[in-house]
Amino acid sequence: MSDWTDGYVAEIDYTHGFYRELTPAHLRFCLLSRGLRAPEEDAGVSYCELGFGQGVTLNIVAATHPLASVWGTDFNPGHAAAARQLSLDGGTANTAFGDDSFEEFLAREDLPTFDFIVLHGIYSWISAENRAVIGRFLRRRLKVGGVVYISYNTLPGWAAIMPLRALMIDHAKAERAGMTERVDKALAFARTLAEGKAGYFTANPAVAPRLEKMATMSRNYLAHEYFNRDWTPLYHADVVRELTTAKLSFAASAHVTDLIDIVALSAPSREMLAAVSDPLFRETLRDYIVNQQFRRDIFTRGALRLTPLEQIEGLRAQRLALIVPRSTIPEKATFPIGTTDLKPEIYGPFFDRLDKGPITLADLAAAEPALAPLPLATLHQAALVAISQGWVAPCPEAAGDGARRKATKRFNAAVLERARRSADLTVLASPVLGGGLGVDRIQQLFLLARAEKHPDPASFVWGILSSQGQRLVKEGKPLEDADQNMAELRLRAQTFTDSFLPLYDRLGIV
Repeated sequence: MSDWTDGYVAEIDYTHGFYRELTPAHLRFCLLSRGLRAPEEDAGVSYCELGFGQGVTLNIVAATHPLASVWGTDFNPGHAAAARQLSLDGGTANTAFGDDSFEEFLAREDLPTFDFIVLHGIYSWISAENRAVIGRFLRRRLKVGGVVYISYNTLPGWAAIMPLRALMIDHAKAERAGMTERVDKALAFARTLAEGKAGYFTANPAVAPRLEKMATMSRNYLAHEYFNRDWTPLYHADVVRELTTAKLSFAASAHVTDLIDIVALSAPSREMLAAVSDPLFRETLRDYIVNQQFRRDIFTRGALRLTPLEQIEGLRAQRLALIVPRSTIPEKATFPIGTTDLKPEIYGPFFDRLDKGPITLADLAAAEPALAPLPLATLHQAALVAISQGWVAPCPEAAGDGARRKATKRFNAAVLERARRSADLTVLASPVLGGGLGVDRIQQLFLLARAEKHPDPASFVWGILSSQGQRLVKEGKPLEDADQNMAELRLRAQTFTDSFLPLYDRLGIV
């Protein structure tokens, strides 16, 4: 590797992921749920992502916030070039991308101060010196009242896995092959040890299943997750202490499950947490209770607590949207302690009304007689549960939908055109969500067929796939026969038309 990488994997690109926790709407909702004030939804909002990878989330934030100022840096020039190309294709002219290191970015004099600064998958994968640079950047460039999102690998959850990572990276250092092959060989070597019942694996029974899961993952992801020179799982308390130099205080978790202990933790665990008066130790104790491996933390600079009335008004005005077909929502929710039955008298009308379109909590209660008598706290908890499961998302105010729709139209058109040749970008921008929605390549091609008014979407998609020597995969096996592929595409096209197209329409994607 060349010197500019500073030990970070650069010879293989990162994945094209979208992370909803980084969007202003999601961050605002989590802060509101904790009774804290967030930056207002106004035209002058400024947003920055440090280490944006392929720039997917950053571009979607720009597309869904057309009047915002959106900045970012990723020191890998390949990533910066890809993010910039997506911006050019998608028309997100309100972006400024660069390939500065964190030190270089800190030294720039042309940067504004920011309402939101986000880092996802960065903090545990850089040196202590670079973490200190980030601290100085946050101190200098975050507005008073601003919000920071930061995610990192966490102890104690990683304690048992750390020796596995050390073993694999040492094995990879001894190989002279390319990164993908080194990852494969390191995995194979570790699996040989596990199959031979090496003492480390028998003493740590959770490691072998993790290794088997890793074998199924993208090698691009694994290279960046496990094979950087710097890789440091951190205790929450250590991160809090490091960020005090930037005048930051921990405000809330962006992982919504962490906001609903009443259903996510056992009664004894809740009692133990309730007995702890120190908020810092309470978070650490919670990490031990759930064996936390990854935290998504929200920090603020000068947090203002809402009055009870302000929080009530904010929750009543909070708009929500269903982001999956209603028919796919089960009757149970899954949490670390197991599954929880969803009360049908609450969640039935809750999801039925959301299936008609985005709505505020206040209007939801008014529209559904079964929900009208319920306290706001109950509806708020239902929203938290639904969001934690990935069925519902918080939305910005409806007044901005029109402006956002104009900006997302071009961006989505560029993504659909890209789907002709690539399956790497599986998200579209929603003006209603103020963020992105996962849409796989096949459905993107159905949308493209619809945009081009093709009479037979299945044949349109098959024409693209077959011309590139590609086939559908069903139940883990490729469908080699053209008739089988066409039959499967017709089934998927019907499901798309019946279940997904109405959803995409409600979310402003079509």
